[in-house]
Amino acid sequence: MASKHLAALAIFAILLPAVAMATEFTVGDDQGWTINFDYVAWAKDKVFHVGDKLVFKYTAGRHNVFKVNGTAFTNCTIPPANEALTTGNDVITLATPGRKWYICGVNDHCANYGQKLAITVLEAWVSPASAPSTPAAPAPSTPQHQPPPPPHQPPQPPQHQHPVLLMGSRCLGISC
Repeated sequence: MASKHLAALAIFAILLPAVAMATEFTVGDDQGWTINFDYVAWAKDKVFHVGDKLVFKYTAGRHNVFKVNGTAFTNCTIPPANEALTTGNDVITLATPGRKWYICGVNDHCANYGQKLAITVLEAWVSPASAPSTPAAPAPSTPQHQPPPPPHQPPQPPQHQHPVLLMGSRCLGISC
């Protein structure tokens, strides 16, 4: 039973950093995806990583979102209508690193009103626990006399459960 709790806690500890590291960005913050907004300034102080999400919030029917290439972004070239995101609450998970471009394809919103966004996506976050570590250089060996090990004693049974393990297992919905 205790090993199940430890296994669940270990899985939780491994997965938590990856989940905690992803960020959801609402494009335009409180303004949302709209015309006459400076998306260059909005994106300037943000760092986007693989796994992060962009949320485009707008009134459905008044705007849309197209993912385009750099040339289409610069020229505000609208792709075929069937490629548009149109829900008004469009979520895009950033799946690969590199430059990403998004435009509104309604009327002249991109060309005349600046409704376009360009970002650079970096590699996924690497948590310290999963980052490869460099082994420490071994200390120079000098002959020393080590004291003999203590006599073998059988392990003592646990007196009580560790409170962190109980809390961790309950967080995962595992009954004790």
